[in-house]
Amino acid sequence: MSAHLDADVLVIGGGPVGLAAAIEARLVGLSVIVVEPRTAPIDKACGEGLMPGALAALQRLGVDPPGHRIVGISYRNRHRHAEHEFDSGFGRGVRRTALHTAMLDRSLELGVEHVTGRLGAVTDGPGMVEAAGVRARWLLACDGLHSTVRRRTGLQVPAERPGRLQVPSRYGLRRHFAVRPWSDFVEVYWGRRAEAYVTPVAEDLVGIALLGPRSVDYDAALTEFPELVEHLAGARAAGPVRGAGPLRQRSVRRTIGNVRLVGDASGYVDALTGEGLRVGFAQAAAAIEYLDDPAGYERAWAHVTRDYWLLTTGLLAWASSPARSAIVPVAHRAPAVFGRVVNAIAG
Repeated sequence: MSAHLDADVLVIGGGPVGLAAAIEARLVGLSVIVVEPRTAPIDKACGEGLMPGALAALQRLGVDPPGHRIVGISYRNRHRHAEHEFDSGFGRGVRRTALHTAMLDRSLELGVEHVTGRLGAVTDGPGMVEAAGVRARWLLACDGLHSTVRRRTGLQVPAERPGRLQVPSRYGLRRHFAVRPWSDFVEVYWGRRAEAYVTPVAEDLVGIALLGPRSVDYDAALTEFPELVEHLAGARAAGPVRGAGPLRQRSVRRTIGNVRLVGDASGYVDALTGEGLRVGFAQAAAAIEYLDDPAGYERAWAHVTRDYWLLTTGLLAWASSPARSAIVPVAHRAPAVFGRVVNAIAG
């Protein structure tokens, strides 16, 4: 490392994908500084279900967070359901705070330096990029859906013009309930306008995330799912409702100079399939492998992201159409097709 640099790699954003990138960098011998303004452990509105591929990626990094076993995915409505167990092994429901703690501990064990701070200006020049008072050879932007790095480096896709035909961006809300899990599946309840994602995360705790338009009220939306309301009868809410969105984000490209966009910062469609962390971890691994090869990272990013993008975009278009009510009946009548979808999600 050159004497005028503080680190080989500067990671902006200390969430799971940022920590995965930092761990990947340390595993190949690079020095790393992570800059994050929030205090650990960091929570976030999300479904909290780690698919088998995401769990395998974490274990390769030396991270094995506590949680509740997940055997597959179940789609449900008032009248029927379709469910399929993963062919590739078990997933795990993990509290986001527990995941962050486990990943943070591993990064510290490997010698990652953590700094509490904010981005500030980004100065990118030959052989060096500077931000948040840190000079490094490369900057990995892992700062989430509303990435400041993406905006300040000109990689943000401009907002769509009003009136242009497009699938509306959606929002996510999540709350935990102190109740014993009634299933080892991630259950997805399909309502008129929103879906409820039910994930067991401990022996006495269930997380319920709602996905829908911005106007969706959490408590009101839950009443659309009588089966779910029955499971929650008498259960105590264990924490506040947390929100995130709009979920749809796009980038012009993933690289500029010595800057790389990784995870949600690089673009996001929707949380419908629950693949966000699996794809984000794969992007983090690709970013480190191709640090000095921007075109190589773009190709690798496209490769690890393509299936998620196609599957999620297609399902979102269906879910936003008048044929939304047919999703569960079709899954029920075509279990082999539903099984292939579930295993594609599982990674």
